[in-house]
Amino acid sequence: MSAGASYNAVVSTLNADLHCHSTVSDGTLSPEDLAARAANNGVELWALTDHDEIGGQLRARAAAHAHGMAYLCGTEISVTFAGETVHIVGLGFDPLDPQLIDGLARTRGGRELRARDMAASLAKVGIHGAFEGALKYVGNPDLISRTHFARHLVEVGVCNDTSEVFRRFLTEGKPGFVPHRWAGLGDAVHWITEAGGVAVVAHPGRYRFSPTEEYALFTEFIAHGGRGVEVVTGSHTSAEFVRYADLAIELGLVASRGSDFHSPAESRIDLGKLPPLPAQLTPVWQVLAERVQAPTAA
Repeated sequence: MSAGASYNAVVSTLNADLHCHSTVSDGTLSPEDLAARAANNGVELWALTDHDEIGGQLRARAAAHAHGMAYLCGTEISVTFAGETVHIVGLGFDPLDPQLIDGLARTRGGRELRARDMAASLAKVGIHGAFEGALKYVGNPDLISRTHFARHLVEVGVCNDTSEVFRRFLTEGKPGFVPHRWAGLGDAVHWITEAGGVAVVAHPGRYRFSPTEEYALFTEFIAHGGRGVEVVTGSHTSAEFVRYADLAIELGLVASRGSDFHSPAESRIDLGKLPPLPAQLTPVWQVLAERVQAPTAA
C-alpha cells in the first residue's frame, strides 16, 4: 500500500506528525478529532501513537484518509532502561501482528495495580479518592496513567496545572510516584521490527541520562535492530534539534518528527506546527515508503 514516489524521496520539509495520543491512551481527543485537527493544521502524513496500545489504529487510518492525509500505523512502547522509563515509537508495522499485540497487552498489564498504589500514596498526604477521580479521565481502563491523576488533581484544585502536579506529586521521590517495570528495550524493538515497522527512540532529550548512559541506550537500541531517533519533537529545544540531528548522522539513524500532542490545553505544541527536519537527515518516512498508506488505499 505504497503512497508512491513522493515518500520515496528525501523530503525533509514534508509536514509529517508521527507522534500523538488519543483517548485510547492518555490524550483528550478521539482519533477522529485528532485527524481533523492534524488536517486543519496542514499535516500531510500522520501517525497515531497511543501508549502501549494499537486499538485506535483502524479508526485513525480511516479518519486520516477521510481528510486526505497519508497514514502510518504507530504506537509508543514504554520500556525500562538503566532504571529510567524510555519510550520507543513504532511506525509502519502491521497492526494485526500477533506477537506485537501480545507484547503490548503484557506491557499494559499492571497499570491498574500501579494506579491503586499511587492513589494510596496520595491518600497518605491528604489527597483522597484519586483513583476514582483519575478514572473519570480514562478512555481505556487498561491504560490508566499519571496523566489521568494529574488532570484529576487540577480539577479538584490541588494544583493549577498538570505540570505542577507532576513536579509536586508524580515524579521520583514525590508522594504519588510509583515505579512500574515496563518491557525490555530489546523486546519492544523486536516486536516492532518483526511486525514490519521501524523502531524510533522517542524524545531522547527528556531522559535524565548521563552522556555515557545515553550512548549505551543508543548502542543497545541499534544492536537490537532499532533504526530511528525523534529529532524534532514538542519537548526538544532548538539546541536539541541540532544535537540529535548530529547524533542521527553519527550513528546512521533515520530521523522522525512528531509533536507528542496530547491535549489542546496541555501540549507544548500543536499537531503539525513543528519546524521541518534538518535537510541533511534521512526522514523515517523515506525508509517506510512502502508502508505509507495513502488516502486512495482506504
